[in-house]
Amino acid sequence: RSLDDDLLQPYTRGHGPTHSHRHVRACQAVIYGNTTHESWPSSSRGGRPVAESNVFVTDVEEGTRWVLGHMTVVHDPLKAMSVLEPGGLDGCRMHHRVSVGDTAKAAGCLYAQNGGFFNTKSGECLGNVVSSGRLVRDSGGVQNAQFGIRSDGTLVFGYLSQEDVLDRSNPFVQLVSGVIWLLRNGEIYINQSLEAECSETQETGSLRYFVDVVSARTAVGHDKEGRLILFQIDGQTEKRGMNLWQVAEFLKKNGVINAINLDGGGSSTFVTDGSLASYPSDHCTSDSRWRCSRDVSTVLCVHQRRCHPANCSEHGECVDGHCRCQRGWQGPACDTLVCQPPACGPHGVCTASGCVCDAGWRGANCSEGCLPGFYGDACTKTCSCFNGGSCDPVSGRCICPPGFQDKTCEKVCPLGFFGASCAQECRCDDLCPCDPQTGSCNATLPGETNSTLHR
Repeated sequence: RSLDDDLLQPYTRGHGPTHSHRHVRACQAVIYGNTTHESWPSSSRGGRPVAESNVFVTDVEEGTRWVLGHMTVVHDPLKAMSVLEPGGLDGCRMHHRVSVGDTAKAAGCLYAQNGGFFNTKSGECLGNVVSSGRLVRDSGGVQNAQFGIRSDGTLVFGYLSQEDVLDRSNPFVQLVSGVIWLLRNGEIYINQSLEAECSETQETGSLRYFVDVVSARTAVGHDKEGRLILFQIDGQTEKRGMNLWQVAEFLKKNGVINAINLDGGGSSTFVTDGSLASYPSDHCTSDSRWRCSRDVSTVLCVHQRRCHPANCSEHGECVDGHCRCQRGWQGPACDTLVCQPPACGPHGVCTASGCVCDAGWRGANCSEGCLPGFYGDACTKTCSCFNGGSCDPVSGRCICPPGFQDKTCEKVCPLGFFGASCAQECRCDDLCPCDPQTGSCNATLPGETNSTLHR
């Protein structure tokens, strides 16, 4: 463990400015209108490596000082980059602090670097945090620079109102807070950030020192193609590294359009395949001759492409970031039935197996009634109705022709009644029986019945 002895904190007391989002909007240049953040469509390059990471050594101040760092280009940010809580699920709620290496190894990160700020005493995550669609922490509108990815893949950099953070029409799936918006639309935006984020009325004090001092730094941005850029350099506060002006200038020269600064100093860490790849500035608690990585808060993790949702709505499997849907399902998340109303008409419902018809109906779109002698679900049950009776397609009950009754239409109407279901009474003189089918009084009944009547 580290001694936490290279602390680089932007605020002396608390975290973040006390003024409102309205102040941020009002004090920015007129050219930006009411928009206090920038949105950019992310790239989604299939068939390419998830990311490419490079080590660089560059001179600062005309060759008199050199820094070592890492730049990682993520080709498919929506599917291949996540904000992780320290140590995994509920790490922020539990106020955990865990090294980038441990968090990254458990999550299977290809590349990882530290993310947002935290309280070094309590371990509390600071700012807004959204991790894989879960709102982990709501800052309550504190106006620090933010980086996020919305559900449609849009990359967002800048200052967000509470409404922006909680917007459900196109919600954030990843979100983390930094301090100082470094680049806005390809131009250095540090002076404007100082005005927006500074709690003090003057541009001096802890935040100005935070900007101007050389130290180890971590940042995140994007280029014009919508690729995410992760940036990390080694250093030690007041001795080596870069100040934020130099970070912004370096990123600008390397094609970055928008970028925010993340936690730095002893927190600045870069990990490859779960192994520490940077040179931390904190001394080790066990032996101060050595340097150890700091236990930090949130982590930016680059991983193999993942589907959203990861289980493809339980109707498919995730293959290289794309849901391969089961039969009967479609859509990027396998959450839409191939069969869609009104495909099954008024007599059926759509399912993954196609139309399921109401009782008494059949056919691919449930538009055909049952054949004679059949009834029930899918018209698979049979019935027997005699003397020309027909089968009700739903219940299977025999619908008897006039003059017949009972379950199978075999019994003739009793004397004195006629018609469908033998429900009508004869109206013949002297109570004579009528024709059981037509009700006619001029009737010749079956031989035996006729003989009985005559007798």
